[in-house]
Amino acid sequence: MTSWARLLTESRNKRSERLDTLPTSRVVALLLDEDRRALVAAMGQKAAIARAAVVVADALQRGGRIVFLGAGTSGRMGVLEAAECPPTFDTPPALVQAVIAGGKRTVFRSSEGAEDNGADGARQIRKRVRPGDMVVGIAASGVTPFVRAALREARKRGAATALVTCNPDVPASAARVVIALAVGPEVLTGSTRLKAGTATKLALNTLTTASFARLGKIYGNRMVDLRPRSAKLRARALRLVRQLGRVTPREAERLLKASGASAKVAIAMARLGVDASEARRRLKTAAGSLRRALE
Repeated sequence: MTSWARLLTESRNKRSERLDTLPTSRVVALLLDEDRRALVAAMGQKAAIARAAVVVADALQRGGRIVFLGAGTSGRMGVLEAAECPPTFDTPPALVQAVIAGGKRTVFRSSEGAEDNGADGARQIRKRVRPGDMVVGIAASGVTPFVRAALREARKRGAATALVTCNPDVPASAARVVIALAVGPEVLTGSTRLKAGTATKLALNTLTTASFARLGKIYGNRMVDLRPRSAKLRARALRLVRQLGRVTPREAERLLKASGASAKVAIAMARLGVDASEARRRLKTAAGSLRRALE
C-alpha cells in the first residue's frame, strides 16, 4: 500500500503555510519564486534526459514509435507533447502518440479515479505497443497505478521505457531511464499542476527536441521539417528556403511550390541544384537529414 502522506508531492511547503492570508502580490511572487525550482530540478536531471533522448532516437531510427502515457495533469502534458511533434518536426501522427487515463474526454474534463486503474494502463499498452517502441510514463507522484502497470506491460512487450516523475525516491528499476525532478512541495499542497507540471513540461520539451535533433529533423537551430499550413508558417518556410537555399525571394517561391510545399526539399533543391524528385531521393539516402544530404 502506498503511504500517500510520505510522498514529496503531497507534503506541505513551509513557505506557503499562510497562503490564504497573504496579499495577492505576495501570492504571485511566491508562486513565481517557487517555479524557479522547476528549472533547477530539470537541470539536475540533464544527464537522465539525455540518456532518454538517445533511447527515443534509437527507437525511432529502428522503426519504433513513442507513446507518452499518464493521468491527470501528467497525462495532459503527454498529450500536448505528442500533439506538438507533427507541426514542429513533420512527424506522422502515429509516430508520437499519447495515452491519458480515462480516455480523450479527460483531456478537457477531469476524471481523477482513472489514475487508479492499473488494469486499464496495461490494457492500453497491449492495444498500442509493440517490440521496439518507447513508452514514456509521466507521473508526478511516481506511484500512479495506471502508469506503473503500463510501464510493466511495456517491458513485457519488449518496449523501451522511461519515467518522468517528481518523486526522487522512485527506484531506478521503475523504467529503463528514470527522470526524477526534485521540485519539492507545491505552494498549494498536492497541486502538481504547479511546479511539478512546469518541471515536467521542461523535461518533455527537452526530451523530444534533443531526440529529433539527433535524428536530423532540424538544421542548425531551424525547424526545416515544416509544412506551411498557415500564413505564418508559409512566411517562415519562404525565409528558410531563401536563407538556407541562398536564393532570391522569387526563386524561393518557385522552389517551395515545386517541392510540394516542403521547405526541406526546396532547400535541398536549391543547394544541390537538383529537381524535387532527386532532392527527395538524396534526403531519403541521408535518413531525412538535410545536413547529411548537403555534405
